[in-house]
Amino acid sequence: MFSMMLFFKFFFFSPAPKGEVPASIYDFKVSGLTGNTIDFSQFKGKKILIVNTASKCGYTPQYKDLEALYERYKDKLVIVGFPANNFLWQEPGSNDEISSFCEKNYGVSFPMAAKISVKGRDMAPVYQWLTNKDYNHYKSSSVKWNFQKYLINEKGELIAIFPPATKPLDQEVIAAIEK
Repeated sequence: MFSMMLFFKFFFFSPAPKGEVPASIYDFKVSGLTGNTIDFSQFKGKKILIVNTASKCGYTPQYKDLEALYERYKDKLVIVGFPANNFLWQEPGSNDEISSFCEKNYGVSFPMAAKISVKGRDMAPVYQWLTNKDYNHYKSSSVKWNFQKYLINEKGELIAIFPPATKPLDQEVIAAIEK
């Protein structure tokens, strides 16, 4: 039993070697959903809200509030969505299908990254940075479900983590953005 637990811990929770993860959020460049590149250095001076998303989740309607939040604060906030299929296969589509879904159903205009993994051995480097205190210098965490939110301040520092059930327009999120 112990060896099985150790296997699961290593297989599902071991991040990639430290040398593969950039020191600053501004060092990340990720593939966009439509083939573009999202360069986080372009977001210096703005807050960044990073959210792992899924099209077939009970929290999927949060796309509407994320878009409203982005429209309301886009002079000082950028939202970056990261589609992921890590939780009960709730994001099975291709990048093209995800892009079409987001635009058609929710009018998403904030940057969306290409589909990634947000946990396990194949966790994307940006999520290794977000979830490991050794990298983000704030707090270690694990992604609990789709639509978990990570808020980064204007200096590139992780300052808040909001659970999936916290709605994007919740007063706690608004207060952290306006702070």
